[in-house]
Amino acid sequence: MFKMLIPKERVSTVFDIDLEGLYEQGYRGIITDLDNTLVGAKAPLATPELLEWFKKVKEIGFQLIIVSNNQLERVSKFATPLDIQYVHEARKPSNLPFRKAMKMMNLTADQTIVVGDQMLTDVYGGNRLGLFTILVLPIALHDEGWVTRFFNRRVERIALTRLRRLGLWKEEDKE
Repeated sequence: MFKMLIPKERVSTVFDIDLEGLYEQGYRGIITDLDNTLVGAKAPLATPELLEWFKKVKEIGFQLIIVSNNQLERVSKFATPLDIQYVHEARKPSNLPFRKAMKMMNLTADQTIVVGDQMLTDVYGGNRLGLFTILVLPIALHDEGWVTRFFNRRVERIALTRLRRLGLWKEEDKE
């Protein structure tokens, strides 16, 4: 179980992802979380830097879909003006939203990347389907909802302690 929480890659932000390298490896689609992955959980709009990243993602040739556990209003207000497809109220780590996103992109698991800030939802969900998972540091922990803050992050801390004891998680491995 604990090994399913280990991402294939860890970076500080989405801006640190080697998009060109991943494209060269055959990846063609990115499923990304929204809150605390792309912007803070309470930030309504994309930052100028994020808009440039979206542009780069598309220029390289990736398809991009936001898959969020958040409600329709939050996700659509962010994604629709940017012409980005999305799956809201996803119930990650369920397989269904990841499969739906891959179907929307007409891609297979070995062509798909998952980017997110949570081990229990994004990484675990992506790893279960054999997707390439990338864990980013959360942007604004203080803006997270109570379920994420008091359950998910607490379980993550327990899992990280266990992974470190097993020698499967080293801080210097992040970048």
